[in-house]
Amino acid sequence: MDTDRGARVVEGFGSFFAGTRAEESVLELFHRVAATVPAYRKFLDEHGVDPALVVTMDDFRALPLTDKTTYHQRYPLPELCRDGRLDGCDMIAVSSGSSGSPTAWPRSLTDELEIARRFEQVFRDGFRAHERSTLAVVCFPLGTWVGGLFTTACVRHLAAKGYPITVVAPGNNKAEILRVLPELAHHFDQVVLLGYPPFVKDVVDTGVANGFDWSRHAVKLVLAGEVFSESWRDLVGRRAGMSDPVRDSASLYGTADAGVLGNETPLSVSIRRFLAARPILAKELFGDSRLPTLVQYDPASRFFEAREGTLLFSGDNGVPLIRYHIADDGGVLTSAELLEFCARHDFHPEVDNDLPFVYVFGRSLFTVSFFGANVYPENVTVGLEQPGISDWVTGKFVLETASDADEDTRLRVTVELAPGRTGDAGVIAIAIRDQLLRLNSEFANYVPAERRLPEVVLKAAGDPTHFPVGVKHRYTRPS
Repeated sequence: MDTDRGARVVEGFGSFFAGTRAEESVLELFHRVAATVPAYRKFLDEHGVDPALVVTMDDFRALPLTDKTTYHQRYPLPELCRDGRLDGCDMIAVSSGSSGSPTAWPRSLTDELEIARRFEQVFRDGFRAHERSTLAVVCFPLGTWVGGLFTTACVRHLAAKGYPITVVAPGNNKAEILRVLPELAHHFDQVVLLGYPPFVKDVVDTGVANGFDWSRHAVKLVLAGEVFSESWRDLVGRRAGMSDPVRDSASLYGTADAGVLGNETPLSVSIRRFLAARPILAKELFGDSRLPTLVQYDPASRFFEAREGTLLFSGDNGVPLIRYHIADDGGVLTSAELLEFCARHDFHPEVDNDLPFVYVFGRSLFTVSFFGANVYPENVTVGLEQPGISDWVTGKFVLETASDADEDTRLRVTVELAPGRTGDAGVIAIAIRDQLLRLNSEFANYVPAERRLPEVVLKAAGDPTHFPVGVKHRYTRPS
């Protein structure tokens, strides 16, 4: 029995309730992890790194990168944890890989308290939940996946701190969400729906169709898992009766690897909305015509770096991670840099904090995010390899998400037909769906049944738009 755990939990809650934390630089975190995590010590030895020689930030930035393949999957799970003790963690979440086999990410209650600070920033600064009784409706899937139970725990920690928040957790069961809301919502000053953007929109739309008057309940949204447009925010906000698009919704940047890494704030939403109306400025700032998610992060909790257009972070967790490459395209901006850019273009947002910014386009490893589930080309390939279908197609396809005029998101697969062949798009769609359900646990548990069947578009061999001859094929396209 770990007789010291109770004292650590009490200390953690004391710090969280007081709004304080022990200060630790990323260099200090590195040395602590090198000293206490067996896998990381082995990793450094294998790369010829002496931790004692890492004394400056330049030394730190020269450290080898870690990722799932080169680090997490190479060592026994207990060796990845503090002091080599898996039983020092009390919860395990999983993320689904391309083969459907889960990657385990242990954590402890004190890890949740650190992440709860991100929820607190959203609930306090945006929703004023310290002043208003709040019903928090957790619409993320419940189970071993990180979203539902982690969110439920963090919001309950806010309630333990004294916020007048009550949590109900129907998960991604739309019928249950719409059953409990009429019974509970009128007892509270406001209602917060927490879930993946397409699913939350589906809940709102179905509620409207069923006659539920969202405008009576001061609805707020906490979203995660994928990038959405500002027109999406406006449309869903109108249908949910939300009056302030800057403060009534917030997106979280999170991962099973380390919980919530950053979150939208009224400041970041204001800036993003300014840039959404000025795509030339957005491209100048971000280097891409796409509008990324723009969040702020606490460098005392998560230290971000940008390397060749992708993001690295370091942070303490059940599995502490140093210079971890999460394969998200994006970059980092200081508060001064971004505010100076805004001022240069005659935009002066209300500033309520000086935290740095991280912008995120999404995963670079050829995945598409759909209802919060990572959809992998490898899963689609298996669908195209089924008997009969494989005779019709070349095996090339383009995977993407698309939104219709009503801002509903669907999964689209554009498939190249074999020369001189025709095929049945409906049969291919069923095969792809069935293999996604079989191979990808996130898809099976995150995506509502009525949205699982992809839209399949068939194109002739060598189609110049999707399958140009002589060009290296890309299996995904940014949405």
